[in-house]
Amino acid sequence: MPGEVEIRKFQAKDKAAVRQIAYATALMGESAGLFFQGQEVISDALSLYFTDYEPGSCFVAWINDQIVGYLIGAKNKIAAEAIFNRQIVLPVFFKALKSGIFLRKKNLILIFSCLKDLLINGIKTPDFNRAYPATFHLNIKADFRRQDIGAKLINAYLDYLKFEGVFGVHLATMSDQAANFFLSQGFGQLYKGKRSYFRHILHRDVPLYIFGKRL
Repeated sequence: MPGEVEIRKFQAKDKAAVRQIAYATALMGESAGLFFQGQEVISDALSLYFTDYEPGSCFVAWINDQIVGYLIGAKNKIAAEAIFNRQIVLPVFFKALKSGIFLRKKNLILIFSCLKDLLINGIKTPDFNRAYPATFHLNIKADFRRQDIGAKLINAYLDYLKFEGVFGVHLATMSDQAANFFLSQGFGQLYKGKRSYFRHILHRDVPLYIFGKRL
């Protein structure tokens, strides 16, 4: 029987587990290995800002002596993106270059798909940062989903944002299932578009939802 879930603030010792879950759930809950070879690079891109530059805005779910999910957040998305672009992008790029990641077939296909998507759909979406400055990413291990863990992580994060004086939060997802979940948590749909960069894997375009909530 699964134990009682504990939601607590992220600690430095949790970093490896968060990175592993980030990689294992990167494609709408499935492994990043489906579309990219290079676990360290993907884990850096998905989680390094949050765990190393804003750990106080991150939470983990703990059951039976293991981390089974996380919510990694930023109180101000614009500030977070500035740090990411200034401090993280180049080191991660050079790490990828040094390891030969850009020569791997699976990764070249993804790069081509992203460039094609850019030409077809563009990359711009409406800017919701002023009304909803905070953001977050939420992921749960496959065996622990549908146990109310995501809702508990969100509640802990929203309480934290309110205490910090943050008045709004928004997020993006490409999953219809996740979209329904966020609606059930009181988030409103702010935007819906589409992306085609996983068509070579999924054989279809995927929706891009942005949800927001005022606090």
